[in-house]
Amino acid sequence: MDEEKKSIGVLLDKDASLPFYASDGASGADVYAHVTEEVIVFPGQSTLIPTGLYLEIPEGYEMQIRSRSGLALHHQVIVLNAPGTIDSDYRGEVKIVLINHGRREFVIKPKMRIAQIVLTKFVRAHFVPRMTFSSTTFRGEGGFGHSGW
Repeated sequence: MDEEKKSIGVLLDKDASLPFYASDGASGADVYAHVTEEVIVFPGQSTLIPTGLYLEIPEGYEMQIRSRSGLALHHQVIVLNAPGTIDSDYRGEVKIVLINHGRREFVIKPKMRIAQIVLTKFVRAHFVPRMTFSSTTFRGEGGFGHSGW
């Protein structure tokens, strides 16, 4: 089986951890909190967590930041703007916005796995102004819940 891997340049702050794939079939690599002391995220609150990572993403790709399912299920802690996007021309530190939807305080510890990153290829759109569309669809302008629950 052909295995395509894309190299991503990574700069690390001192003591920061490289992203890590937890299994051979994982599409998301775990990302770790780069904090020196525990950070408490109170119920209903969000916070920005540094990772100590700086990525050089190839043009035509983006890195998506996604929640970790275990944190979501057991603690109701998720990436607030999921999926977050890291563009190929961004060179600053990757930081993760986490929100606590749970009823209890959540403690982020140094080196804790807090999110996943997934490398995705994309196509940029060319937006063309029009007065009408070339065809109609069954759905038309039906929005939220229009096609059923």
